[in-house]
Amino acid sequence: MGSAYQEANQELLGTHRISDPTAADFVIQNNASFLSTAQSVTTTLTILLASVAAISLLVGGIGVMNIMLVSVTERTSEIGLRKALGATPGDLLRQFLVEAATLSVVGGVLGVGAGLLAGVLIPHFTNIAVTITSTPVLIAVAVAAGVGLIFGVYPAAHAARLAPIDALRAQ
Repeated sequence: MGSAYQEANQELLGTHRISDPTAADFVIQNNASFLSTAQSVTTTLTILLASVAAISLLVGGIGVMNIMLVSVTERTSEIGLRKALGATPGDLLRQFLVEAATLSVVGGVLGVGAGLLAGVLIPHFTNIAVTITSTPVLIAVAVAAGVGLIFGVYPAAHAARLAPIDALRAQ
């Protein structure tokens, strides 16, 4: 490729009557430069999509935490009654973590269902082939459950720390 490049460059310089190669009014590109550009674009798009996904997970997690905090606030008397009847902080922590994970898994399953529906409908309306495998589906639901657990820790710990007398009085 190097000698072909040199020959083409010399021929074009002669044809264009250019004596200084740095003043050339043409550019010779080879497949390696196109491949390099394509790899650069792919890397940039991968980073961009990963950033968007991370921000989406953060926003979704904050939404789960807010919903769980509202749930804890609205159920303060229930928490106080459970504590007065002998529920340990671990019991309450487990209850609210399971609720947060369940909420997130239901959202994840609905999202996967929408994605599967789109994967079935897109080939019917366009000539784009869609391949659906089980691994990304399982990973998506697992990540949703993980987000629910991570962002459900604070509301669950808040519920577990409530004093029974204060919780019963809050009604």
